[in-house]
Amino acid sequence: MKKLLLATTALVAFVAGAQAADLGAPRSPVAAAVVAPAFNWTGFYLGLHAGYGFGRTTGITPGLVAYPANTTGPLIGGQVGFNYQINQIVLGAEADIALAAITGRNPGVGLPAPVLYRTNMLGSLRARGGIAVDRVLLYVTGGLGFQNASFTNTVGPERYTRTGWTLGAGVEYAVAQNWTVKGEYAYYNFGTRALGPIYTGTVRSDVHTVKLGVNYLFSTGPSAVVARY
Repeated sequence: MKKLLLATTALVAFVAGAQAADLGAPRSPVAAAVVAPAFNWTGFYLGLHAGYGFGRTTGITPGLVAYPANTTGPLIGGQVGFNYQINQIVLGAEADIALAAITGRNPGVGLPAPVLYRTNMLGSLRARGGIAVDRVLLYVTGGLGFQNASFTNTVGPERYTRTGWTLGAGVEYAVAQNWTVKGEYAYYNFGTRALGPIYTGTVRSDVHTVKLGVNYLFSTGPSAVVARY
């Protein structure tokens, strides 16, 4: 009995000593989970786009007779811009320009000939803002819109350039480290302008566009700027 008691006491003392020694030993660091860096949208970009435009243009005579027409046609152009990402927020600016053939026709009842409308160029200078979910960017955009157009009735086209406003939204996806593709809708409103010197009266127009584009992003990094609070 005395031997069993001594053996038990020795075993308890051995276990307690081992635990005390373990408490004093430095522990090895636990490996942190490896997190893949999110796509970084910050940087300048340059790209091309193509799409379709549709809208309505109305010429109005000095006698207030209106000659409206639906306008439709293709467009193709390019864009340049800059993004800056803070956490998931992406802010930036973009300028674009496109050659267009957005045309419409009114029979011109009461006039010597039909009335023809054509938008030859669309451009814009816009701000962009959106939310990035890694390689997907959802954004809204708005700013100045520019139009080069023509009005034709009897003696050839009268060409004019208008400044208006534009609003739109889109989605962009990074297919590679420096390449993105996007789809975008935009509305342009150019208000009413006086015709002259060839014709008299006024003309007003608006245009909707749907575009697909590709961008090359010049500067990319492993992650976005993280705001500290």
